Amino acid sequence: MTDTATPRTEQLASGVHAYIQSDGGWFVNNSGIIVGSDTVTVIDSAATAARTAGLRAAIARVSPLPVATLVNTHWHTDHTNGNYQFRGATIVAHEQTRAMMLEHAPTKPDPGGPFPDVEWGPLEPAPPFLTYAEGITLWAGETRCDISWVGTPAHTTDDSVVWIEEHSILFAGDLAFNGSAPLMSAGSVAGAIEVLTELRQLGARHVVPGHGDVCGPEVFDTEIEYLRFVQDLAATGHRLGRTPLEAARDAADNPFAHLLDSERLVANLHRAYAELDGAAPGEPIDLTATRRDMVALHGGPLRCLA
Repeated sequence: MTDTATPRTEQLASGVHAYIQSDGGWFVNNSGIIVGSDTVTVIDSAATAARTAGLRAAIARVSPLPVATLVNTHWHTDHTNGNYQFRGATIVAHEQTRAMMLEHAPTKPDPGGPFPDVEWGPLEPAPPFLTYAEGITLWAGETRCDISWVGTPAHTTDDSVVWIEEHSILFAGDLAFNGSAPLMSAGSVAGAIEVLTELRQLGARHVVPGHGDVCGPEVFDTEIEYLRFVQDLAATGHRLGRTPLEAARDAADNPFAHLLDSERLVANLHRAYAELDGAAPGEPIDLTATRRDMVALHGGPLRCLA
């Protein structure tokens, strides 16, 4: 595991913890740890064998109780590759999360692709086996956790959030990126704006993003502004006949260029262009092309500390 800072555990309320992995870039995600009266619930695993082992060690430092439940907020492999290290736990997710994992996960990206230097370790399939269509209530001891599919494609087609109303804590998965560029190429730019607006209205005291430090609901304001910028840039580029990569290069000095993994702009433009052409939210687009253009915009393999 290569890292610029030691992963840390933050207690947000009695029994509720966020496991934060810095720096929150590609394949460096966050998790949740909820300690009940006799078992532990975990929200999301990690991308590599080593990072998941680090998460398990952090859980053991918080509580000696066994992990009985693992919730996946969506299917992407940085949040699910390590599921297999929680054998014996009930793995819970949206029904589409299971379908996508059966098709795609676990995944070690091609060494010749955008992430050539990651040590993924031995990975095994471990899809969720308790699924829901709309949502489910999970009790971690006396702590009520409302798990809900957000209702429309946004980051992916299967995003769920975990809302702990008693403590005003929202585990947002990759609907929240704090300090890095959002990524909606596999979901919907328009759908994400709708979903983020609704999540903002929850007024959570603590938002645990999929990547980056724990924050408040202001993270959604930043993302909405970014995605509206993407829509405006796409509309101009599309009208002028510019490719998504050309449009991204035209906007090199944009107000969001400081965000980590800023090359995601071109991937989001691919999705926004597809929506301008009439694609339905979540309709498949050429994600190989989005990765190729991100590498081109970045100027080489993408920065990844996983």
